[in-house]
Amino acid sequence: MIFNTDSIETMDKRYRAHFINGLSGYKSANLLGTCDGKQRTNLCVVSSFIHLGAHPPIMAYINRPHSVSRHSLENIIETGFFSCNHIDSSMLQAAHQTSARYPREQSEFDATGLTPQWLENFPAPFVQESEIKIGLSYIEHITLPNGTLMIIGAIEKVVIPESLIDEDGSIKLTQSDTLALSGLDAYSKVNDVTRLPYAKA
Repeated sequence: MIFNTDSIETMDKRYRAHFINGLSGYKSANLLGTCDGKQRTNLCVVSSFIHLGAHPPIMAYINRPHSVSRHSLENIIETGFFSCNHIDSSMLQAAHQTSARYPREQSEFDATGLTPQWLENFPAPFVQESEIKIGLSYIEHITLPNGTLMIIGAIEKVVIPESLIDEDGSIKLTQSDTLALSGLDAYSKVNDVTRLPYAKA
């Protein structure tokens, strides 16, 4: 099948959301951990975390437009810190449930049974059940043409089992319990195919 702008535009809203979200292929499946100035915690699924650079080490994720209350975004701007926690198969049901719309006073940690983990000198909560966790400090956010926001953060802490780090520094994700996400709600385990040498002309 071939789709064009007109046929995409006339799709049912939910059908179009599933269709377009799946086009980019497999994405990372993470939980974004934040809290406000009163240490009221918030947790939500994010599939748009991306690597921006290794030196200095920075990452970003895409946030929906701030046209309504966005608890995680507001917490990040208030406190300046957030965490990125890989979703593991053992916590999948609880992790996915964090995408439900809870009121600000209801912590998704409490609602889903996941455990907030506080590390020294880092004011945002991590997810204790997650095997790989990244702590970030807020740098800035950029408004994109469609109104979504790119939230950029500097990597301040990384929690990872030593067994998952290869000799050259590569992360052995297929040996972890990390899941991938396609579309809005399809979670997968990914298998190794091969590693190729550095390409030279």
